[in-house]
Amino acid sequence: MSATIRPSELPEPGADPSAPAAVVPPRSAVSGADVVAPLAEPGDGGLADGVIPVGVMPAGVAETDPERLARIALTRVFGPEHQRVAVEVGRRGAARVWAELRAAHPGVDPLRDLDAASRVGARLLCPQDSEWPIELDALDRLRDEGDGSAVGAPLCLWVRGPGDLREIASRAVAVVGCRAATSYGLHLAGEIAFAMAEQGWAVVSGAAFGIDAAAHRGALAATGSTVAVLAGGVDVPYPAAHVELLAEIARTGAVVSEVPPGTPPFRRRFLTRNRLIAALCRGTVLVEAGLRSGALNTVAHARRLGRQVMAIPGPVTSATSVGCHRLLRDHREQTVLVTGAEDIAEEIAAMGRFAARPPTAVEPRDELSAMVRDLLDAMPSRAAVGVSVLARRTGLRPEEVLAMLGPLAVEGLVESVPDGYRLTPLGRAPSNARSRSRRG
Repeated sequence: MSATIRPSELPEPGADPSAPAAVVPPRSAVSGADVVAPLAEPGDGGLADGVIPVGVMPAGVAETDPERLARIALTRVFGPEHQRVAVEVGRRGAARVWAELRAAHPGVDPLRDLDAASRVGARLLCPQDSEWPIELDALDRLRDEGDGSAVGAPLCLWVRGPGDLREIASRAVAVVGCRAATSYGLHLAGEIAFAMAEQGWAVVSGAAFGIDAAAHRGALAATGSTVAVLAGGVDVPYPAAHVELLAEIARTGAVVSEVPPGTPPFRRRFLTRNRLIAALCRGTVLVEAGLRSGALNTVAHARRLGRQVMAIPGPVTSATSVGCHRLLRDHREQTVLVTGAEDIAEEIAAMGRFAARPPTAVEPRDELSAMVRDLLDAMPSRAAVGVSVLARRTGLRPEEVLAMLGPLAVEGLVESVPDGYRLTPLGRAPSNARSRSRRG
């Protein structure tokens, strides 16, 4: 790869959803009618005019950091599918990459996107921010350790709502499924989300009709936290019938997007968006899905990321359960059959970091499963070690190692460094359980 990106080497922005997003005029000049045409999901209806009439947590502070402004500009011009730009940003920084491309895109103004976000109470998040969910880093590692075809972490995120995204992602579960859900599926999705929210878990989904909406409403009914990850801008309510639902989510949780305000949700963006739902969560629950349901794409992302995948069985005669049954059959080594919130909580809390803390003080390692303690024991005392080396030492798959390292980093037991991962002082603390076994 050359050190310099030439504008001629990259696709020009255009209406093709696989191409970078076209420049959008100031938000005040855009109505819902301007962005209805390219929308993709069949049966979801059109967009309502205007923006969601609720604002929380406005941007407030003016952005002046060239690196942050460059990330906004690059996201405006090049969609998340264009990983060459993302890789160069990781190597050389967004400001340098944008400086090489800016002349070819004179109409791009990051301040205009910030103004549009401020109008709906949205804020910008970048990887260096304390609120950035480090779980998204796994997307870059999956891309870099694979053949490069996977889409990595977003350059930035737009967030509407008071929810702290880093805190939410540390205790989140995705509940997904088909749009044309049955009463059985809608009931289960709502009940599961309600029960998980009551236990302190955040429920993440995509705000679509059917299972997604039932999951969001279930969490809201429990006065819990729920996150809607959109394929379009945070100021583009989609589907139109969920304007009020999205507004309610923004009042208490978070509405999230990786694309700038005003961006319409092209068909391909729904599939790209699904990787964020999977990456933000400890596990993904498939409630109902036909054989070609888009929810299966979210599950595939979760499986590749090494996250816990769960599926709920349904009637063998139901077309909306075929996807669940096929998943349980074809990926039985990576998929767990669950029937309710109790099963789900047990599966995604298996590492122990989310278990209720005992009344007496314990060492951090004592709250972890034996498998995770073995992973920590396989790490050198001071030096860094790569994922592939840890996989060989523990006999685990690389994706399983990655799935464990993310939460361990959140807990402060390990840290990511250029050469891989290494133990922190807290992670080097001995386990009481291990000490007792040695004494015995």
